[in-house]
Amino acid sequence: MEDYVVKLIGYAVISWATLFVVLRKLFPNRSFDFCNRIVSTVHAVLAVTLASLSVQNWSCPVCPFASDSSPKQMQTLAVSVGYLVYDLVCCLFDKKIKLDNTVHHLVSIVGLLSGLAYQRCGSEMVAALWITEVSSPLLHLRELLKELGHKDTDLNLAADIGFAVIFTFARMIGGPYLTYVTLTAHNPLLIKAMALGLMLVSAFWFYKIARMIFYKLAKRSSSIKINKTH
Repeated sequence: MEDYVVKLIGYAVISWATLFVVLRKLFPNRSFDFCNRIVSTVHAVLAVTLASLSVQNWSCPVCPFASDSSPKQMQTLAVSVGYLVYDLVCCLFDKKIKLDNTVHHLVSIVGLLSGLAYQRCGSEMVAALWITEVSSPLLHLRELLKELGHKDTDLNLAADIGFAVIFTFARMIGGPYLTYVTLTAHNPLLIKAMALGLMLVSAFWFYKIARMIFYKLAKRSSSIKINKTH
């Protein structure tokens, strides 16, 4: 792995941690999770922006297949590795430690580090980053709105639906295509395994999100009917 990449990861960890500390000072009455989700939202927007800027050919965003990573792609992945390391440590300090979240972070870190170590598959790795992060701002917005007192409101429902739509488009349309491309190209076995794992995780979360949306819409519909009868 290039020295500048290692340094960039270190700088990224420090930067994300500093942002979190600043937010805790700015919002002392807000929860640990609230401030961490703001950091996560900033990362998601930055990751999608950097991933988009690193695309070499918009007629085929994941081209060239199984090629050497460009400096922009390496930098984009390094920034996100730094965030994931920060977020993993941050989650361990939170009162609610979730095993699935910890495993998700570890797998993601290993996957991105493998791409940086091989210095290959930059197009596929950056595309995977874009797919996984594009729906994250609305994911975090849903929880931020709840803490701000907007739980079970039209605004919160709109955030839920918006998140579900973007997640479905990215993970269940873009995801299978990216998985196919990654598995059929001459990529290292570890990269192929990560691509398949991402697709399986996405399918699992799609099922859970679909159930959540159907439940919320049904609850909303029954609530409207009750109000009409009164």
